[in-house]
Amino acid sequence: MKKLALLLLSVLAFSCSQQDSENAAPDFSTEVITSSGLTEAALYDRVLGMLVGSALGDAMGAPTEMWTRDAIQLEYGFVEDLDSMVREASPEGIWKANLPAGGTTDDTRWKNLAVDYLLTQKSESLEPKDFASHIFKTYEGSLTKLKATEGTNVEPFENALQEANWLSEWAKVAAPYRDANLGGYADSLSKFYGGEMVCAGLLYAPAIGSFFPGNPAKAYQEAYRISIFDLGYARDLAALAAALTASGMTPNATKDSLLASLRLDPEGYFQSRLVGRTSHKLLKDALTIVREAKKLDSLPTRLSLDNPALKYAYTELDRRQQDMPFHAGEIYLQAITAMLFTDFDFQGTLTFLTNYGRDNDTTASLAGGILGAWVGYDKLPAADRERVIRVTRDELGIDLEKQAQRYTLHLLAQEKK
Repeated sequence: MKKLALLLLSVLAFSCSQQDSENAAPDFSTEVITSSGLTEAALYDRVLGMLVGSALGDAMGAPTEMWTRDAIQLEYGFVEDLDSMVREASPEGIWKANLPAGGTTDDTRWKNLAVDYLLTQKSESLEPKDFASHIFKTYEGSLTKLKATEGTNVEPFENALQEANWLSEWAKVAAPYRDANLGGYADSLSKFYGGEMVCAGLLYAPAIGSFFPGNPAKAYQEAYRISIFDLGYARDLAALAAALTASGMTPNATKDSLLASLRLDPEGYFQSRLVGRTSHKLLKDALTIVREAKKLDSLPTRLSLDNPALKYAYTELDRRQQDMPFHAGEIYLQAITAMLFTDFDFQGTLTFLTNYGRDNDTTASLAGGILGAWVGYDKLPAADRERVIRVTRDELGIDLEKQAQRYTLHLLAQEKK
């Protein structure tokens, strides 16, 4: 009997030890240099910086998503930090009403979903059909959850329904693309969110760019290939955002090298007759706005709505607004302008975009992902980064740290092949 008890204790101890080993965080402390020129530790820091930086931007803009500047100022004043979300739940927004500060929306869900897809890719050439299949499977999973909902309480059905609705528009495009149904794909894409040039690829571009650290040209090419939900030059914008992210994940990357990646043109957009390259016009608009703004105040040390430079920049962005706040061109212009205006400062960029309004959680999430990949997790605001990790994990079930660990291990495994 005593031997049996000892045997059981040994088995239990081994099981617990094995479980602890599986739950332990990977060790990225080695000084091994990856092909990007980053050490393994630095690569993990940049990957985590991309995910958490994006979530921070999302969380900062989420309480006032789609609000006007006047409405933001009336209720929140000038926003410089995270705040609670006293707002309703929605498929594209927060999935829990009245989330605490640090809660996130579909912008963070999209980076997480994109990383899940990237974990399935075994080569540097991304497979767009795999991406379409992954999105459709995620949508099917939400339908399964909805169908399995029991009882007569309304709330569980509403929660499951909004999860399904989040990807319903995307599923209509993903299914025919996956099935190589060219006619069906063309028709569904023309009706995607009403046939408007919404910021589809920009939602996940930083995640795609991080798959090619230090290689902006490759990041552009692959992001362009999987921008299967984008219309027109929105594909170019998504690919450039991915290139910008990859450029930042280079040792000793500078502001000049980041900007240089925005002039890449593998798809020949500059050759377009009569129209030219819209993305480059947007870059020149951003550069011009910032140059003229800084004539009023060379570089504000503290942003405020009373600052003449910020007022000027906001007014010029107002003049260039599109019919909808989540138009890809508008999102791109605002994000680039904010980074240039604040000299690529992480917190300053998020503050600029959040207080500007419009689709401010998306613009701040895009810029936060790009800059987070550049500066790394360790240089993000400590209290805020920890809060957004905790709230996104505990309230919304997305563990950004574990996702970054899995993703980094996958990148390192790909490199050893």
